Parts: sequence; C-alpha cells; structure tokens
Amino acid sequence: MSHTDRPEARHGVHLLAYADRFGGDLAGLRRLLTEGPLAVFEGVHVLPFFTPYDGADAGFDPVDHTVVDPRLGDWSDVQAMRDGGLDVTADVIVNHVSADSAEFRDWLARGADSPHAGMFLTFDTVFPEGGTEAGITAFYRPRAGLPFTPYQMGDGTRRLVWTTFLPSQVDLDVRHPVARDHLVRVMGTLAEGGVRTVRLDAVGYAVKTAGTDSFMTDETLSFVEEITALAHEQGLEVLVEVHAHHSQQAAVAARTDLVYDFALPPLLLHALETGETARLEEWLRVRPQNAITVLDTHDGIGVVDAGPAREWPGLMDDDDMRAVFDAAARRTDGESARASTAVAWAALPHQVNSTFYSVLGEDDEAYLLARAFQLFTPGRPQVYYVGLLAGSNDVDLFRATGVGREINRHRYSTEEIEAALDRDVVRRQLGLIRARGEHPAFAGTFACAADGHGVLVLTWTRGEHRAELRADLARRTFDTTFTATGA
Repeated sequence: MSHTDRPEARHGVHLLAYADRFGGDLAGLRRLLTEGPLAVFEGVHVLPFFTPYDGADAGFDPVDHTVVDPRLGDWSDVQAMRDGGLDVTADVIVNHVSADSAEFRDWLARGADSPHAGMFLTFDTVFPEGGTEAGITAFYRPRAGLPFTPYQMGDGTRRLVWTTFLPSQVDLDVRHPVARDHLVRVMGTLAEGGVRTVRLDAVGYAVKTAGTDSFMTDETLSFVEEITALAHEQGLEVLVEVHAHHSQQAAVAARTDLVYDFALPPLLLHALETGETARLEEWLRVRPQNAITVLDTHDGIGVVDAGPAREWPGLMDDDDMRAVFDAAARRTDGESARASTAVAWAALPHQVNSTFYSVLGEDDEAYLLARAFQLFTPGRPQVYYVGLLAGSNDVDLFRATGVGREINRHRYSTEEIEAALDRDVVRRQLGLIRARGEHPAFAGTFACAADGHGVLVLTWTRGEHRAELRADLARRTFDTTFTATGA
C-alpha cells in the first residue's frame, strides 16, 4: 500500500532523519517514506538540508538558511514530500548562523555601514557598561569555555562576538529588527517550499540578559511567544526544542504549539533497570499534552530533562541520573561513556550519546517494549531513523570524527536499509507504528494504571475501539491488544 493510499491519519507517527544518511538525498528519502514497507509515517522532520548540510555542526551552522544544498536537491523535492502526503518539519536555527554567511562577512567588512549591522550579538550589546567575572560566568553554557570569539573587522578593530556553541556559529541579536527580519525571511521561504512545521532550534539560549544565566528566562519565554506569532503569520506550526527542567517545558508548552517530551526516555530507562514505575506513572499524569514523544534523537538520549535544576527538584535525582549513565556504559561496553561529555559547570553530561537499541544491550524485547510505550503515550510520536532500524552504535564513525553524537548518526547504504528491514525487531516495530497511525482508538481517551510491581497498563478507547499495552518493565516484556479495528 502506498503512502497516498492510506486512510487519513490524525494521530500517526513522524520520522526524524538526515536526508544524506537515510536515502542519500531528499528524493531518496521521499521514496523510502512513500513506497514500500516504510510508507507508514504521517510526517517527516528532515534535519538541516540547507547550504551546507555537512558543516562543522552537521547542518546546524547554515551559510544560507534559505537555500537547499544542491547535493541534496532543491525546494521542489521538499514540496514533493508534502504532495506525497507527508507533513514536513524543518529547523529554524534561531540562535546563530555560520561565520561564513554572506551577512556576517559583510558586517565584518563594512561594520556600521553594512545593512546587516545589528544582526549579530556582540559582548558590549549585553554588557554596555562592561561585564564582571560573576556576570560573565553566570551564563548557562552548553560547551566548555566562554561564549565569545574575537573577530577582526575590516578597519582593524576587534569585536567579541557571542558564539554559544562553536566559534564558527555566530549568535544573532534576536531583539534587533535586522535579525528578526532574517528569521521572518527564513520562515517565509520554508513555508513557500512546502514545510508545515518549524522546529525552533536552540531557542533556550537565544536571549542573553545580563544578571541572569540567560537560559529559559522570562525574556526567553516572551521571545518564544513572539517568534511563534511570527511563524503563525506564515501559516507554520511551531515546535520548540529545549532541554530543560520539566517545569520549564510546561511553561514553554503553554506558549507555543508543540514541545518535546525529553523526560520520557530517561524515566523509561530508569524503570527498565529498577522495575520502579511510580515516577513514570506520575509523569504521564502531569506532562504537557502538546508534546512530541521520542526515545532518541540526533542529539542522543536526553537525561538532564528529568533531573533537578536550580532550586527545583527533578523527576529523578542526581543518583538516579548517574545510574542511567552507568547502566548505559555497562550495556555498551563503555562506548556511551566515552562518547558523552559534561557541559560547562555540570557534573554529568546532558545526554547519553548512544543509540537506544545499544543502551538496552541490543535486547529486542526490551527495545520493542520501550517503543510501544512511546507509541502509546499521548502526543505526536517521532521515531529517529537509526532507532527505526534498531541500529547499534557506530563506533567507527565516532572514532573517525571525534564527535560523540556521531555514534548515533550512522550513514545507511541502500543495502543496509534493505537488510535491516528483514530483521524481526524492525518488522515488529513497523507494525506498532502502523497501528499507532491507523487504529481509531488512538483518537480517543487515554488512561494509565498500575497493575502490580513494575507493570503499567496504557489504554486508549474510542467508542467500541480499544488499544491496550501491558508493559512489564520489571521483566522487560509486554503485550498489546487491539480490538474493533474495523478491518
């Protein structure tokens, strides 16, 4: 059955993938998702396909955010995905652009005479009276070192430019009209090209406010509301990407269309190791309902999202988080520990750099249990392409690049994809994905109940239709029941 032959799906599953690593290019990715056994997805989030898609940060450092890298195709290929029945999500990188962008190079050359003057955030924009040691080191930092890089202007003067992530990723001054115009232009191009949903990447870091840690502050939340309104004017749905305390996720969820449920994966891993389900059950009760559910992503498996922050207790404490990292290291022969590094001022990494399949010791039943739990959780399920094929850690790629997250970003050949589709664990996973998209019960009412130690029962009902998952997390087994499907 082709994608376009499927009944209208309103609660189906989306895929997250790099076009070059899963299909070879945009046309190849579209063929995978609209023809054959993978035609079970409602939508696809195509990770950065802009010019260039293979920069210093795997596409998250675009030189031109409005141009499709010609090695992957062009905007007609994006539109073809939408015409083929797929809802397309793409990234709007709100915090920064490449230092090789035409706008930044022009500003370096011409300074105040450049039409892009004001677009980029400099040290003195945030600290006009000068910064103190305490003020500068207060900033929440996702990388080691300070968030500034010196650049020399055309007249020989030197400026400290904010570079939150890499020195080649120069931060935008999102409060300045020139930067706002840039973001509106980018979103307009995406909307015209066939994109339905934009993911605001790294938005938690986008607003720098002296006297705060500048991460998920009141000013950040106001910016989320403003950029969401601008996206709505372009007819776009907005997904906000933030790794933060669960209370901060809830605050963002109230101001935009979609957020991620990054707390679910570490809570699942904790329950699978301990058999304890109380915290997982409580999370299902209080979590935002307008959430994208995930197990893993291109950034690995988030753990910080379930932990404490500032004065707020977490869903897990530091010992619980450390236990998740230790279990992952044990089941991956230490590779996840070598690939995961702590950010500045943190005792633990933000995420486990590993595939979810490897973290579970390549245990098919435990993996399918976790996937079923994700698919039965309210929200919009998203499956990462490596996870779709139950991929193991690509240790060779990690060692070759020295980038920890590359361990979870395998480049699949056509032959590897075909071989993976013959595996029982992949076929069973595809069956669960198809059921999530097509069974009428998932458009109904959700309930969760405990049924003994380590057992949670998740049910969906809609009239005579019922879908049930009995998840025994202590024994790492599960059963699903689907009734009155109308088949």
